[in-house]
Amino acid sequence: MKRAPDINAPLLVFGGVYSNEQALDALFEFARARGIPSERWVCTGDVIAYCADARACLERVRDSGAILIAGNCEESLGAQAQDCGCGFAPGSSCDTLSASWYAHASSQMNADLRDYLAALPPRLYVKINGLKLAIVHGAPDETSRFVFASTPDRVLLHDIAASGCDGVLAGHSGLPFTRIMDGKIWHNSGALGMPANDGTPRVWCSVLTPGAQKRTLQIEHVALDYDYTGAASAMRKASLPEGYALALETGLWPSCDVLPKDELKTTGKRLEATALHWRADGTQGVQWPERLAPQMLSESKFKDPQLTANGDKRASVALDALRTFWINTGTLCNLACVNCYIESSPRNDRLAYFTAADARFYFDEIERDNLPTREIGFTGGEPFMNPDFMIMLEEALTRGFHVIVLTNAMKPMQHHGPALSALNERYAQRLTIRVSVDHYTQALHELERGPRSWAPMIKGLRWLALRGFRVHLAGRLYSGEVESVARAGYARLTTELGLSLNASSPSELTLFPEMDARADVPEITDSCWGILHKAPSDVMCASSRMAVRRKGSSAPAVLACTLLAYDEAFELGRSLQEAARPVALNHPHCARFCVLGGASCS
Repeated sequence: MKRAPDINAPLLVFGGVYSNEQALDALFEFARARGIPSERWVCTGDVIAYCADARACLERVRDSGAILIAGNCEESLGAQAQDCGCGFAPGSSCDTLSASWYAHASSQMNADLRDYLAALPPRLYVKINGLKLAIVHGAPDETSRFVFASTPDRVLLHDIAASGCDGVLAGHSGLPFTRIMDGKIWHNSGALGMPANDGTPRVWCSVLTPGAQKRTLQIEHVALDYDYTGAASAMRKASLPEGYALALETGLWPSCDVLPKDELKTTGKRLEATALHWRADGTQGVQWPERLAPQMLSESKFKDPQLTANGDKRASVALDALRTFWINTGTLCNLACVNCYIESSPRNDRLAYFTAADARFYFDEIERDNLPTREIGFTGGEPFMNPDFMIMLEEALTRGFHVIVLTNAMKPMQHHGPALSALNERYAQRLTIRVSVDHYTQALHELERGPRSWAPMIKGLRWLALRGFRVHLAGRLYSGEVESVARAGYARLTTELGLSLNASSPSELTLFPEMDARADVPEITDSCWGILHKAPSDVMCASSRMAVRRKGSSAPAVLACTLLAYDEAFELGRSLQEAARPVALNHPHCARFCVLGGASCS
């Protein structure tokens, strides 16, 4: 990171000016009243955005001498890009609204201003009272990644560690918050140019003041009153989107597409200015706004396959038709992911290697009993590590099945490159390779899958794309972003890689929800189907089963679900005929993943 001046006096932090000159007037007045000179102002980017006065705001911030980094708007305008690069999902209301204001802002830029914007650094750092703080817009690795107060601790701590600093000063999300974890801090001053979606027209900045002791800070979240009617009037005069002009007056955003569920719940709830104290050697967590701790699952739940803890009849799902048959090739894998659904690793062989003879037994049963199975799915572990895998794959394709292979696309797959390519040339219309890409950025993909896992996976994806494979992706929703924003991120990645993939399609990009079996979730009863407007046939076990070979077992077994590989209550028998019986939804994953999450492995 480029070095910024050391500061050991009160620091004014703001971001998201959003071309709102009236709000900038209020900030300048506040800084004068508090005696904070402009060389101690830090702006986290997006000086330019929704409001009317892009050029005036940019010139005033530039001429003030404030410490300024590039937000996504500055990067896009400096590069003369076609859009603001905000990370919104294509077609979302945010994306639609941005087209008008971006064109207006671009019309106010001249060559000198564009050159200035293009030269802005994407990140800087400051030192205050012995603490080193990174200044970023969205996240250290990506300008337009949304980080909110509800973003999981492990993501925030990873990003802080990646910055090499004691904490991060960020913007982009538009909402003020502070999170202190394990002596580290993530601080967002909020947006200066747009209210905090709290039902008031106030806008936000913050002041960081050195504490009496070394490596301590007082953090003030400050709400500013300003001439919002004048700002809204200027927007309407410029024919800018009415939704944002109205937001200045009502304090409510015209679109909440980017907000995670916790932030969405706070819409219209007034925020109160606050002051927090941070000790870098402290371990106690501090957060503002306060959030409720997640509720843990009661020990009385998911005990009886027939009844819920409340005594209601538990929902069950009948097998309508076996359309997808999964084979777990074994839990051995070349990676040990942090939250692998079935704990695959280089050492876990609790599910032994499935053999070609095992697979043939089930393929024969499907043909003999004329089952309606069209799709065979291979999962693991890493299927390409199984010595019989290529035999099983070829036999499934030869018998006329559509086949989907779940892989990390790393060396085990690449080792079989010539044979795999030959199969694709013969069966391209029936072979899909689904590659696990846990996040669209390298930093968060490797947070889940481990260091040095990104580049080999990307190499494998490029190899598949160049040879015309049908490639789908599987990702994870653990970063705290909403699904539409994550899909937009994957769309950017696949475009860069030259993959022919529709990231908005749930089948081409499968995004799995996080599944913590310890967290509370409702039990599903028979009455839930009507309440949720869902049918049992919507759930994965209505149309699929999975076969595994347990370590030490003399024969494979058929399970109800791909996610419950070790729970013997979900083992249904040796044959597919035995496994055709109904499945009681007696596990937290049944509710969280399948019914409420609406997810499926197929």
